[in-house]
This record gives sequence, structure tokens and C-alpha cells, in this order.
Amino acid sequence: MAFKTDIEIAREAKKKPIMEIGAKLGIPSEHLLPYGHDKAKVSQDFIKSLAGKKDGKLILVTAINPTPAGEGKTTTTVGLGDGLNRIGKKAVICIREASLGPNFGMKGGAAGGGYAQVVPMEEMNLHFTGDFHAITSAHNLLSAMIDNHIYWGNTLDIDERRVSWRRVMDMNDRALRDIVVSLGGVANGFPRQTGFDITVASEVMAILCLSNDLEDLQKRLGDIVVAYTRDKKPVYCRDIKADGAMTVLLKDAMQPNLVQTLENNPAFVHGGPFANIAHGCNSVIATKTALKLGEYVVTEAGFGADLGAEKFFDIKCRKAGLKPSAAVIVATVRAMKMNGGVAKADLGAENVEAVKKGCPNLGRHIANVKSFGVPVVVAINHFYSDTDAEVAAVKAYVAEQGAEAILCKHWANGSAGIEDLAHKVVQLAESGAANFAPLYPDEMPLFQKLETIAKRIYHADEVIADKSIRDQLKAWEAAGYGNLPICVAKTQYSFTTDPSVRGAPTGHSVPVREVRLSAGAGFIVAICGEIMTMPGLPKVPSAEVIRLNDQGHVEGLF
Repeated sequence: MAFKTDIEIAREAKKKPIMEIGAKLGIPSEHLLPYGHDKAKVSQDFIKSLAGKKDGKLILVTAINPTPAGEGKTTTTVGLGDGLNRIGKKAVICIREASLGPNFGMKGGAAGGGYAQVVPMEEMNLHFTGDFHAITSAHNLLSAMIDNHIYWGNTLDIDERRVSWRRVMDMNDRALRDIVVSLGGVANGFPRQTGFDITVASEVMAILCLSNDLEDLQKRLGDIVVAYTRDKKPVYCRDIKADGAMTVLLKDAMQPNLVQTLENNPAFVHGGPFANIAHGCNSVIATKTALKLGEYVVTEAGFGADLGAEKFFDIKCRKAGLKPSAAVIVATVRAMKMNGGVAKADLGAENVEAVKKGCPNLGRHIANVKSFGVPVVVAINHFYSDTDAEVAAVKAYVAEQGAEAILCKHWANGSAGIEDLAHKVVQLAESGAANFAPLYPDEMPLFQKLETIAKRIYHADEVIADKSIRDQLKAWEAAGYGNLPICVAKTQYSFTTDPSVRGAPTGHSVPVREVRLSAGAGFIVAICGEIMTMPGLPKVPSAEVIRLNDQGHVEGLF
């Protein structure tokens, strides 16, 4: 059976002018700053004018641990938003912007798929409205000003060995992970070791996504710890006097981007912190704006619920005062089979026993999300190779976990294929069953917070950390950072720190390699296992097949 590619479907979309999409939400045209005909930013003045309005209901879409079989979390987020609009609800979708690094690496695009997509697909996956470029520029302005300060006499007494602020670029480039700068003699400064992270791992990205307005943004930028003095006192971004200019560079990037789905429903696409390195959620300002404009807001959190949902609840919701009404966990029959030990090449053949064997991974995520006091429904994202018996096995397993699994065919049929899930989400949200609470209180000691996540979410036995890491956490507590949440950076493929371990393992340990203070963003990053803050390209990157065709259209994004 021949299927159209995502980009072919997107190219056939009958888009409406973005002013019409804004009008659906009651946004006057003068408060939409258009980028062409099909995308616009929403003005800060309009967002401020919404302050007194009642909030809609917030729905989180999360997933099982990702597998090469594919889960379709963004596709389901978009499909559910369309489905809620189809059944008469005023729904808004909130997703993250795509990073160029993964697009040219393994992913090839990140705007949903099939007939559940956000458009314009090509622009969203490439330069879009320039937000990531602005974040990259602001981050690297600070880098340049730190080295410039040292060059011109170093009045702050920065210890060049303790400059913690690295550089960033929005590309997967392993060659830049560890570098030496300022070689070439006196005129170029003082040589030191540093490196690049990918832009989506930048603390500036996390700050933009957690700030409420430009004033909050500048304060948070000023709070960034960039280095330490020779007597180990922190040096802040505001000490370098970079926070004002960085805010100027981020002024437009701070405004949420409005686009539309294939069915002409509104979608905010704004911000994009990595989900395994940072907190993996779209911006607070986009989510809060959408909640003022819609009855329902459907948003997603990156990767599986062990990373995305936990950080959404413990970092984003905690910091922004958000209270989700329901959560959808996306799973596929193919991924259940893969968790059950079936090789990717054999996923097309019916194997009910493997489905049953793989379901505990889904069960673990259901229990975890419920532990936050949020009611759960499972969306089975349908593939044509799924058999009735396999789907029935997933439904039966989920019923045993005290939840319901609903088969969703939005990839093939758009909103018509996801009506059942939309009705169930409304039922859960309207039931008042949600009693959301984060996993741990602010006042819990930092290492205990880390242990709580490892034991309750990953079901590990212990956290392994050197004395130097424990001492660093205690030092940050003494410096007034003890109330910050923990952002665990680990592999997305497993509950453990070993990407090859599937299913629902117990009895493992979580080794912490390094901890980093993100004082501006307001969390502590614990880097576990072999996770990289600058990914590399795969052996055959998607970039090899991305090109312009004879009609001048982009091909190869998918």
C-alpha cells in the first residue's frame, strides 16, 4: 500500500490566513505580528491583557520510552487538539519548535505526521521565525563578553579554569564537544578549554521557556552563574553586564508563534529545550496564553513519561503554577512488541505474546503519571500492521492497570480517527478527578530529590554519586539554591541509564556523572550515564536526503 509522505500531505494543506486563525481565538489582527501569510507572533501587550481571564483545562500528552518502532507523540498531540475541536470544544495545541540538529540527524522533522500535522511544515522544521537563532546569538554574546572581560584586565577576578559557560550552536557536531579557545598569541586572549552544547541544551533556552514576561526573562538571565572567582565565589551574567543586551536579542523570540493544523485549528509552537538534557516542554508563556484563549490546551512533554512528564510536572507546572486536568500516554503495538524482544525487521508479523511481554513498560508509565494525582488514558497510535488480537491484548493489559486504552487512527484519518479519545479526555478533565501535586516538596534536600526521582519514577535501588557531587549539592544548598527542582539528564530509551535495557527494570542504580547549576532557569541538572549535551550525527544523517526538487520544494523532511 502506497502512502503519501508527511511533507506531501503538508504541501497539499489548504491553509487559512494566519489572521483568520487568530480571530478564532479572539486575537485582534493588530496584535498579530505576521511572518508571511501562515505564521505570526502574538504581542506582549495582548498577552498582558488576558491576565484576568479564566484558564481552560490543561491536557498533557506523554508516551512510553521511545523505540525505533516510533510512538507518534506529537502526531497524537496534534490529532487530539483537532479531535477536541471536532467534538465542539475550543482547543489549542502547544508544542515545541524543532531543532536543526535532530532534523538533519535522525529525526527529519517534528511537526506531527500523516493527517495530524502542524503547518507550515518546512518552515517549522527549518528557520521558522528565527527564535533558535536569537537564543544562539544571546547565549554566545554572553560567551564573548566573558572572554572579553578576562582579556581587558579581569576586574571580577574570574578563575579561567572555572568558566562554566560554554558556547552553543543549533547543530549536531561532535567535533565541538571539547575545544581549546584563544590560541594564537596575546592578541587572542588567554587559552582555555571549553566546548559547545547544542542550542536546545542552553540555559538561555530553558530560561526563555520558563519566563513569564520580558522583565522575568531579564532577571533570570542576570541570575545565570557563568564562572567562579579564584576564591570560588560565583560570577553572574549581570556582573558581566550582558543581561540587558541578551534581553534585547530575545525580545521577539519571547513572543509565542501562532500557526495552524491541517484542519485549520490554532497551534502555538514556541521554545524547545531538549527533553533528556533540559526540561523538554514548550514555553510557559505560550501555555499560559493558550489557557486564557481556549477551553482545552493540549501540550506534550519530550520523550517518555519518565523524562518528559516528570519534568513537566516537577519543573514546569511547579514553577508556573499549572495544574493539569488529565494525561494521555501514547503507545503503539509495534513498540510493545519491541519491548517484548521482537527485532525491528519482524514487527510486521502478529505476535500477541510479545505484545503482552512488552506491556509492563507502559504499565510503569501509567502508575508513574497517576502518582502525580493526574488521571490517565492510553492512546494506542494505530499502524496498519496492527492486528485486532494485538490491540485487544494492549487494551486488556491497560484495563488491569485501572485505566482505559483507546485505539486512535488520526495519522490516517485526522480528527475523525481520534474522536473516542477526545470524548474520554473531556470526561476525565470534567470529572474533577485531578488532584495534582509534584513528586517532592521544594524544601527537600537536593540529593534526596534526586533519589526520590530515581526510586519512585525509574524504580532504581540507589543513586551513585561521588563525594564531590554530594558536596557540590550541599554547597548549593548553603548558597540558597536548595529549593530548586532536579532536572535529570539521562537516556530517553530506558528507565535505567543504559539505553539497551527495555521493559520495566528494577534493581538498577543511577550513576550521576556531573551536576550543573542552572540558577537562571531555576533547576539543578544531574547528568547521568553517557548522555551528551552536544549530540553527533548518525552514520547516515537525514541531511543526506534533504534537498530542493525541480519545483523548488523541500524534500526529505518527514
